[in-house]
Amino acid sequence: MLLKSLVGSACTLLGAATAFKFAPVEVKAQTAALLHSAVRKSSLVEQANMKIELVPALSDNYMYLLIDVDSKEAAIVDPAEPVKVLEAVRKHGVRLTTVLTTHHHWDHAGGNEKMLRLMPGLKVYGGDDRVDCITKKVSHSSTFKLGSLNVKCLFTPCHTTGHICYFVTKENSTEPPAVFTGDTLFVAGCGKFFEGTAEQMYKALIEILGRLPPETRVYCGHEYTVSNLKFARHVEPDNEVIQKKLAWAKEKCSKGEPTIPSTLADEFTYNPFMRVKEKSVQDHVKESDPIETMRSLRKAKDGFRVPKE
Repeated sequence: MLLKSLVGSACTLLGAATAFKFAPVEVKAQTAALLHSAVRKSSLVEQANMKIELVPALSDNYMYLLIDVDSKEAAIVDPAEPVKVLEAVRKHGVRLTTVLTTHHHWDHAGGNEKMLRLMPGLKVYGGDDRVDCITKKVSHSSTFKLGSLNVKCLFTPCHTTGHICYFVTKENSTEPPAVFTGDTLFVAGCGKFFEGTAEQMYKALIEILGRLPPETRVYCGHEYTVSNLKFARHVEPDNEVIQKKLAWAKEKCSKGEPTIPSTLADEFTYNPFMRVKEKSVQDHVKESDPIETMRSLRKAKDGFRVPKE
């Protein structure tokens, strides 16, 4: 009887996996949420000028509720699970006016349509016509206001051809700015080059994001930190900063807590894709040119088998 039950459970799981593979986007989102989100906790980063609620979504995504403290106006970054967004909006008692979409992939833009059904009249920003329900197409250096906050759009094509990062500041503030990097920059990693080149990712990471103030807090699209740091350790086994950060990240994840945000200054100490000018990183891939190092690193990461420890 026990064997029959186990076989039945296995078949159910296999059937669910097959159904998931061919399911519509919204079903995928709901299924992933049920499987994973219960163990991941939300987190609030509070500053005098802005608040940012990290809201876990799907299996490893993050949505970000960005709140202007002065006006109580808010924006949501990549609302993959709109019902969770509404819960966060109500909890904080804010007025949601804006959707900031980093790129068109379903796990970032797939919730836009439902978000607008739930809250008609939202402005939807993005840099790609493929972004669902886009109302405000932006380009590099486009700027707009969210209450008293300034939002600057940074065009970072590579993961997708229309990827946008959003850099948020407030005039005369001494507190750290924020940048929402989607799938361009992760903690200790970067996005796959699905629609771009090593040259483009180098420009995005080093020449655009890397030139923002070093104290800028980085809010990325996924919780990939532990696996990224294991690759970083593989590239630079003698880098003690990586070893300490990995131990910290494992501890955070074991508690269901986010490893985000990092800072740009931090990224330059342990992210191999931000360290392509460092001899230790170049030596690992047997390159001397930073862009070729970027290309070789991405190829190596794509084929990297993440160790258990």
